[in-house]
Formats: sequence, structure tokens, C-alpha cells
Amino acid sequence: MDIYIKPKKKVALSEVRAITVKDVADVVAVKDVAKKVEAMKLQEIDPQGKPKQNYLISVTDIIKRVKKAYPDYTVNNVGESDTWVQYAVRKSQDNSWWKWAKVVFVVVVLLVGSSTAIMSFQSDAQMPQVFENYFRIFYGETRSNPRIITIPYAIGLAVGIIAFYNHFLGKKLTDDPTPIEVEMEQYEKQVTETMVDLISLQEKNDNA
Repeated sequence: MDIYIKPKKKVALSEVRAITVKDVADVVAVKDVAKKVEAMKLQEIDPQGKPKQNYLISVTDIIKRVKKAYPDYTVNNVGESDTWVQYAVRKSQDNSWWKWAKVVFVVVVLLVGSSTAIMSFQSDAQMPQVFENYFRIFYGETRSNPRIITIPYAIGLAVGIIAFYNHFLGKKLTDDPTPIEVEMEQYEKQVTETMVDLISLQEKNDNA
């Protein structure tokens, strides 16, 4: 008989006394066996510890517990090798006004930052002079700020930004991930991998 476990890379828990297999991994097996495996305790939570604590659950810990209870079963790992558990004493309260305040702050920062970056680029690249040169090449005369070029350029810039971020009026244009979503996913992976390494190193030092 086989038991398949699929540990997760990162989980967040709160208001629990112990970390169980169900908290950190999905279990596939015979129904009765799966329920018992999911209920197995892996790590006791320190009630006197910090309000926020980090734990590292290795897949070998899970396999040892399962094999001890079911020595005749074959335990197969089909997921991560280590799981980073973020534990908080209490669940964070969703304060609506504070959440919206942070959203407004981020929007203002992004708006000011992006507009400053665009204007700095226009100034460094001398775009007004470029537009005047284009107008002189195509129309044979010199004109300051030729709207026949600047207006389509401004529209194209806005369309390009919308296409790049893949959002318009709060809606996604396509199912493809946006550049920000890709970068955030990469950032989350790097943070998780770094925390796993740090917790693993700390545990080795504590056991030394």
C-alpha cells in the first residue's frame, strides 16, 4: 500500500497548539489512513514564545512519523522537501480604513514615481526637440510642440502602459500574468527559500 504526501513550501497558521501533517501537506491514501496521517502532530507550538514564530518542517520528519505508524506502507513524497511555517498568536484583523489608506498611499507613490520617471526620460532624451525635428522632416517647416505628433505619442504611451500592466479600470485584459505578478512571485520564492535556509541553519546551531 502507498501513502502519497505533498508538502507545501510555505503555510501560515494561527491560534493552534500544534502543527499537524494536514497543516503542511496534502495526503493521498485510503480514506481512513489519510485521516489518521493528517491528524499526526509534527511540532508543538511554544505557548510562551513570541507572538510571531517561524518553524521548519522537513519532509523527513513527516515520513518518519508516518512510517512509525504504518511500517508496511510505502510513503512517497511528491511535493517540497521543506515547509516554512509562519505562526501568529492571533489572526490579523482586517481593518478596512487602514487597508484603503495603504492602497491610496501606494497609488499616490506609484503615480508620482512613474510620472517623474516619464518626465525625466522625456527631458533626458530631448523628446520635444525630436518631435520638432520629425515635423520639420515630414512637413518642411519648424513648429514648437507639434500636436500632430505629440498627441498620438501621448495616446500611444498610455496604451503601452495599459498593455504592459495588463489592467484597465480594475480589470485584467488577458489571462497572462502581469510583470508585477511575475516579479512578486519571484520575490515570494526567494524570501521563502531564504527563510528556509536561515531557519535550517539556526536549528543546526541550536543543536550543535
